[in-house]
Amino acid sequence: MDFDLIDPKKYRQLFLDEQGLESTQGTTQTLHPPKKFGPLINGGVQSRSAPIWNPEKDLWEWWYMGQQIYYATSKDGEYWEKPSLGLYSWEGSKDNNIACDPNGERIFHILRDENDPDPGRRYKALFSSSDRKAGVSPDGFNWTMIENVSIPSQDESQFCWDPYSKQYLALVKQGTKWGRSVWLSTSEDFHHFSNPELIFHADETDWENCRRRVRKIIDDPAYITPPIIDDIDYIAEVYNMAVLPYQGLYIGFPTIFNPIGAVPPPQTNFTRINQIEMTVSRDLRHWDRVADRTPFIGIEPWDGENYGTSQLLMSGPPIVRDNGEIWVYYNALRIPASAQMYQRFNRNKELFRLGVDERHFADSGALSLAKLQPDRFVSIDGGEIGTIISKPFHWRGEDLYLNADARWGEIYAEIQDAETGKPHPGFWVPGEEPPPYTGESLRAKYTWKHPHDLVFEKPVRLKFFLHQARLFSYWLEERI
Repeated sequence: MDFDLIDPKKYRQLFLDEQGLESTQGTTQTLHPPKKFGPLINGGVQSRSAPIWNPEKDLWEWWYMGQQIYYATSKDGEYWEKPSLGLYSWEGSKDNNIACDPNGERIFHILRDENDPDPGRRYKALFSSSDRKAGVSPDGFNWTMIENVSIPSQDESQFCWDPYSKQYLALVKQGTKWGRSVWLSTSEDFHHFSNPELIFHADETDWENCRRRVRKIIDDPAYITPPIIDDIDYIAEVYNMAVLPYQGLYIGFPTIFNPIGAVPPPQTNFTRINQIEMTVSRDLRHWDRVADRTPFIGIEPWDGENYGTSQLLMSGPPIVRDNGEIWVYYNALRIPASAQMYQRFNRNKELFRLGVDERHFADSGALSLAKLQPDRFVSIDGGEIGTIISKPFHWRGEDLYLNADARWGEIYAEIQDAETGKPHPGFWVPGEEPPPYTGESLRAKYTWKHPHDLVFEKPVRLKFFLHQARLFSYWLEERI
């Protein structure tokens, strides 16, 4: 019998979608938002690049946007310094951290490529806030532009390296009948980029979510509302989407644009709320929405200190640290409009109600950090009794490991013959319960009461029994 095999030895098996599962019963899928660690760099700044590790300097580097393109460094990725670069004069002085010519093209995305044999191409960047141009640099400051590269895009995009397909991914924004949407352009050599193709857009469910989310903001006095609310049924759109290649998957983090009121000319655009959701793909072209579109990072109530009370956008793909922890860098914006717009359209009533200060407009956004434990994007949860059965795979003597939370319950594992579905002898003894996993761990080795060599000639499946327990991932490792 031919099977569609998975490979738990190569990649940990996560539950963002159900493509690695044969069946589920009595379970739910739960998204686990990362824990916020507050603003890192404030002052109304943003970035569309995550920090970069520089092994030569033994520190993190971060290029970010404000009036200019700036540069910051950090030893740990959390506490940041703004070194004086002395490169460009601004307001009569070169004592600043401006990293990009104020009169030239602005860096929009940047990454460091350790695999390029040419040290003059160590840094690669996409420039401009319209069609993206490409440049290379030995240090991130002195750039050589690549001729004839122009990737069509509107004002937003994301950029990363794909270790699976060995190519650069430019995820640009263009319009469709669904509004702002995500298009993909790829390059293997950072010189020739493919024509963008549509890969992700909003739909009717996003539009219905938009209605509910906008109404919640308007009706709940804990949140700051924009100065223009015109009660027109606008459609939700996809503002941009960062993509993280992770354990054989592509995890997307789309910012869903939820418009509230149309801003009249000459400014145009909309007042809105933007929140970050999750989606997942196996091929970059077909995407499944995760956990019923629950926000991965949601906006916060107004308290005068929070950022992220109006708009949230990823700075770039999350960073997987050496210990497996996932660090999510994102843009948190607190004010949904200018002070002038509140005066013109709201007569400052909302600013008065919440005690908004002038400093909030001067410090309207911050680069922020949230952290997530390894693999813990989504769990499969079982209540009184839940079961999941995996797709078939080969098991050739490795040990089984779980990332799980069973502090108030148990997890049982059964090894089945993939063709018959019958338990293998010794791994579920009739009339005798196997030993369950209990407790909570990021890396728990599962053991059976009657251990065998765990070498099976034919493909097997795993059946998990979840009782008041959450399973985040499982995988196989060679025995030490």
